[in-house]
Amino acid sequence: MKRIEKKVLKLGKLEKLIIKSRGQKLIENKIMDFNEYQKKSRKTAIYPGKGKNFVYPVLGLVGESGEVAEKIKKVLRDNNGIVDEKQKQEIKKELGDVLWYIAQIATELDLSLNEIASFNIEKLQSRQTRNKLHGGGDNR
Repeated sequence: MKRIEKKVLKLGKLEKLIIKSRGQKLIENKIMDFNEYQKKSRKTAIYPGKGKNFVYPVLGLVGESGEVAEKIKKVLRDNNGIVDEKQKQEIKKELGDVLWYIAQIATELDLSLNEIASFNIEKLQSRQTRNKLHGGGDNR
């Protein structure tokens, strides 16, 4: 992570201009971490029972995940499985919506996205070390 941060911090005026001309946002010359995203996304959350309703964001996650699947299906059907730039941008939007709902579920359950991400990597690395990436079951 430090290597990426150093590269971002070393951006000069030319790199900033290139990013701006491509329509990309440069967020205060830094990469957003999961917890920062979680806090900022929470400010946009409007739904019934916010703060004590994990069901609503779970249902939203299912819907948005279906939209990602739908976009991928159309890539297979209409573009022979090749993702063009327009499709990539549409999928990116839907993945952002998926991330938003995951953040809301985590917040409703008083979990941090950084904690979830770290735990998941530790779990996967343990499975890899034990040669258990293949197979089924949550507790392999």
